[in-house]
Amino acid sequence: MSIEGKTLLVTGANRGIGQALVTEALARGAKQVYCGTRKPLDHSDERVTPVTLDITDPAQIQGAASQIESLDILINNAGIMLPDVPFDPSVLDRHMAVNFHGTNAVTQAFLPALVNSGGAVITMMSVVALAPLPPFPSYSISKAASYSLTKTLRAFYGPRGVKFHAVLAGPIDTDMVRELQVPKATPQSAAQAIFDAVAKGEEDIFPDATVAPLAELYANSPDKILEQQFAALVQEAPASS
Repeated sequence: MSIEGKTLLVTGANRGIGQALVTEALARGAKQVYCGTRKPLDHSDERVTPVTLDITDPAQIQGAASQIESLDILINNAGIMLPDVPFDPSVLDRHMAVNFHGTNAVTQAFLPALVNSGGAVITMMSVVALAPLPPFPSYSISKAASYSLTKTLRAFYGPRGVKFHAVLAGPIDTDMVRELQVPKATPQSAAQAIFDAVAKGEEDIFPDATVAPLAELYANSPDKILEQQFAALVQEAPASS
């Protein structure tokens, strides 16, 4: 799917990779970009429309869905990565509330519009969705759950024309991981790689040098083979919109 001429919604659009995705979408000729943020956002491009959107607030999600009548691409970027106390229920619950339940709620709210447009969902995840990073157990668990959600949605809504792309990123130089002393990709380079991969129809996107070598390996992995085999069990158009 090309970005040119499309209408997008980007959650968590005020900084980091979200901001970079907005900038890249505009550079690629997007028709309109809705920027979902918890705080007011000013943008000089007339194609940008700010939307107040806390993805854990059902009323704000419904308000955004009512405001955006048609949509080609939903980018689930909003997320959190908090200091962790391993297996502390309150920390895990907070990660799940945002990274899983919030992402799911936004996706469900816009699925009717995306079915209508034959659109796509791009969900920002992390390579820790494939294998947990022990210092960040709650974050890892929430991203694994979000990835499982994406694969399930593919099975049910793929036959109805909606594409689901999972971005399995390595470290990107944003506020979330700024203190980690590891090589990081820039948000700009990651945004470019993500849209390039979407244009090629790649379902699972490894957008930076740290994780790029995994792409071919994962495409032929037991996980991917099982996903495809299990998805074949879903009859065409089984989900209600």
